[in-house]
Amino acid sequence: MDLHTFNNAPVESARLELTRCCGSAAWVERMLAQRPFADQAALFSSAGTIWENLERSDWLEAFAHHPKIGDVDSLRARYAPVASHLASTAEWAAGEQKGVEDAPDAVLYALANGNESYEEKFGYIFIVCATGKSAAEMLTILEGRLENNAADELQIAMREQEKITKLRLEKLLA
Repeated sequence: MDLHTFNNAPVESARLELTRCCGSAAWVERMLAQRPFADQAALFSSAGTIWENLERSDWLEAFAHHPKIGDVDSLRARYAPVASHLASTAEWAAGEQKGVEDAPDAVLYALANGNESYEEKFGYIFIVCATGKSAAEMLTILEGRLENNAADELQIAMREQEKITKLRLEKLLA
């Protein structure tokens, strides 16, 4: 899909496409209200500005749309019942987490335990822009972020979600 097609898509189609990029309903609706975008730079600028100005609950809603890092079964379960035009969301998430495919069991086990500790401490799943990162790298990041306080960690998770959304918007428009 190119930008022209996106700008001219029916609202429901555009809503579905944006939801593939970010699970925050408020972000999606505000992005829809900004259409048409003059160019990709305007789209990315709006995406970032809207994201930064959302409420904590909107960020948490977006986080909740992600499978846990390394949880392939969660990926399958989350996207199996989704309509075929959204199926690539699972492919995107799986591709973003490609670094866990060949990870040793010990690293996967540590990621699972770390994810559990993270969710207990912060109340939401560990969010990291996993593209290009190995399982060991993600584990190191996770372990380091477990040391953060809640306010700092929310800001970090929010920035990671913003990176994920930008990558998915790029994929959408590719």
